[in-house]
Amino acid sequence: MLMRTDPFREFDRITRELTAPGTWSRPTAMPMDACREGDTYVVSFDLPGVDPEAIEIDIERNMLTVKAERRPAGNAEHVRMEVAERPLGVFSRQLVLADTLDTEQVRADYDAGVLTLRIPIAERAKRRRVKVGQGESHRQITG
Repeated sequence: MLMRTDPFREFDRITRELTAPGTWSRPTAMPMDACREGDTYVVSFDLPGVDPEAIEIDIERNMLTVKAERRPAGNAEHVRMEVAERPLGVFSRQLVLADTLDTEQVRADYDAGVLTLRIPIAERAKRRRVKVGQGESHRQITG
């Protein structure tokens, strides 16, 4: 149901992480997992240290876009970084959603640095059993 179209995504991610932090025009990719739980797809994104107010989730047609920004901690005037290994900047991920998913019912939760989206399968796409009767006019679909 989720379609992955970029076979070189991991190479791009590594190159971006080695070159510069993400910006709004060139965001860094964020790690994700996706699985199916019954009639719902669950997609989880790692966003540790990101303020929930700095997360944007947009769906346009079948394109799901998640953008987030991790900013430096504290007041920059009074903070002197000793070690800075966690990447800062803008992170983004786009997924093409199948037509069989109900994009009107997407739920988003953010807990312990993980953004979790729950995308249900549309009713029209769920499996149905066809009851067979006698003759062509007696067939009907049951839910």
